[in-house]
Amino acid sequence: MKILLAVDGSPCSDAAVEEVGRRPWPDGSSIKILTTFDLPNPPTPEAWALPINYFDEMDQALRKQAQNVVDRAIENLKPRLSKTIALDAQILPGSPQSTILDEAEDWRADLIVVGSHGYRAWERFLLGSVSQSVVSHAKCSVEVVRCRPGVNKPKDKKEQ
Repeated sequence: MKILLAVDGSPCSDAAVEEVGRRPWPDGSSIKILTTFDLPNPPTPEAWALPINYFDEMDQALRKQAQNVVDRAIENLKPRLSKTIALDAQILPGSPQSTILDEAEDWRADLIVVGSHGYRAWERFLLGSVSQSVVSHAKCSVEVVRCRPGVNKPKDKKEQ
């Protein structure tokens, strides 16, 4: 069985890693941890106002952050999986929705596992929902792991 575990370093993504680590996968299964990064738009429309190495530095910083996310997921999973399960990781540039779907299809994944931030309709409209997009367009099974209530929500002033 081929399991594509999409992670972004959020608490909800960590919940997905925990869920994959908890499962008794069949011997010979492969788990690929995938994270993506997308270069942000320039902060100014005037290209001449940016330092020459702006995009190189942004690319390096995003790749380093993505590597930390993958390393943390591997550290969590490796000791919990059977020795017969192959564990691999990949960092790809691009938007999360399309990159996850493309990689799942190219790798011929049997299952995609993603975390859900649990956004309400307005937040999904503003921010988009990677998990909703993956569920809607994937050609294989998808498991969406939800965070515990309140894990990714900002605290009220009274709680702080």
